[in-house]
Amino acid sequence: MIKICLVIAGLMFPVLTVKAQNNTTLTVTIDAKQTAQTIANFGASGCWFSEGIGKYWPLEKREKMAELLFSKKLLADGTPKGIGLSAWRFNIGGGTAEQGDQSGIVDFRKRVECFLNPDGTYDWSKQAGYQWFVRKAKDYGVENLIAFSNTPPVQFTQNGLGYKTDKDYKANLKADKYEAYADFLIEVVKHFDKEGLHFNYLSPVNEPQWDWSNKPGQASQEGSPWSNADIYKVMNNVDASLTKKKLSTQILAPEAGQLNFLYSGNNHASKQIQELFAGDGKYSLNKLTHLPRVVAGHSYFTDHGDRNIIDTRQLVADTAAKYKVDYWQSEYSMLGDGYKEGTKGRRSQIDCALFLAKIINQDLTVGNAAAWQLWNVWEPGSAEWDTRYYVIALKPNANHTDGEFTVTKNLWTLGNYSHFIRPGMTRVLTTRNDALSATQVAQDVMVSAFTGGTDKLVMVVINYTQQSRIIAPVIKNLKSIKKYRSYTTSVTDDLKPSADQKFTGLIELQPRSVTTIVFN
Repeated sequence: MIKICLVIAGLMFPVLTVKAQNNTTLTVTIDAKQTAQTIANFGASGCWFSEGIGKYWPLEKREKMAELLFSKKLLADGTPKGIGLSAWRFNIGGGTAEQGDQSGIVDFRKRVECFLNPDGTYDWSKQAGYQWFVRKAKDYGVENLIAFSNTPPVQFTQNGLGYKTDKDYKANLKADKYEAYADFLIEVVKHFDKEGLHFNYLSPVNEPQWDWSNKPGQASQEGSPWSNADIYKVMNNVDASLTKKKLSTQILAPEAGQLNFLYSGNNHASKQIQELFAGDGKYSLNKLTHLPRVVAGHSYFTDHGDRNIIDTRQLVADTAAKYKVDYWQSEYSMLGDGYKEGTKGRRSQIDCALFLAKIINQDLTVGNAAAWQLWNVWEPGSAEWDTRYYVIALKPNANHTDGEFTVTKNLWTLGNYSHFIRPGMTRVLTTRNDALSATQVAQDVMVSAFTGGTDKLVMVVINYTQQSRIIAPVIKNLKSIKKYRSYTTSVTDDLKPSADQKFTGLIELQPRSVTTIVFN
């Protein structure tokens, strides 16, 4: 039996008018022997608002939210109960919540508790809401749990705060607290290991390129800059602590704030692939026991224009290949205005969702991303327009002890990938029978494909046009295909399943839609 999944997406207002032969059949050839990267996971972060939801919201609501994110099961008619994330990112807080208004972080929901008390003891009841969701992720069988830190505990920082007050791009960690910071992180990992909650990865620094400076009372969140030299010190201390405590957790680094910092730049944390992963580099991490050859970066602000999207990710792929590291896209939402693609005004749910599909596709097919993770699963906002920041829109009450939530098209678009492309599957190369350039393809039909051995294939096809399209998949070096079932996300549908269909060699795609097609 062969399984094939197709994910298709389109956009209402294409920026380019291309000779894409919208009324003709696009033949896509997939050769299972022409392989690229192996997929590690599709995931998301549940930061900040997880605390109030997981700690206070009625059980029925949070159980439903967990099901939407983590479930891999289907209803009787074949409709997915959730998007089956295979990674979940858990924020280890720095203690700004305990500081209250004195923390200087404006929104109380973005202040995070710390397991470490000022007297050196630990309180494992902290971050109860965060813990509720990470435990639900484990219960649902999420394969990869990732713990990440935005700031060291405030008692270890230079200014006693969870962010910088000086714009000097220097780490907000006291010079004599590097070992203590590492030990704190590993103590957290060790505690949850003992409880049967294993963090596969630990990320000690986040977006080190930004200054993270604010005047007291004006900060938006926890954060600290780090130079490559600082990162070298942190990672060495974390690696030593993991070894000392005999833990198997791996280190994830460096969570670059933009993809271009991974291969270029002249700041304190630039050219991070070269500086951190070259064998003879001054700050090389290659000899660390617990740090895999994986470089993590964020796709923010590199999404303005198709030429920029493609070129940036090609440079990531080329540099990563040169230094023999895998690239993980570990945070993305539409923070800039690139998602508007030259249009003015607000974008609809489907517009945002389909641009999200494009970025996922380009990170996978051009950047060779082995993992793709979203920021942030939920935030307060409208579920009707500009749903660019989240997959679940929140309407919480004033103290965030209850509220309402609405699922956006972003959730289902991500689910067209995460539910069907599972860890361990391998991307295979594709060819097509038209003569479009890369930027033209980015406004037309984008294709990717993934195998899971000799009997499973997943195709991801993004239809960026307003017309229905017909594709003809030609699959080589796999067993024969007889039937398929589609799951469609569109303006009106959310992963809606079809009945079993006989495969005749042609598949019609809805305009502006995301469809997963499973062949047997």
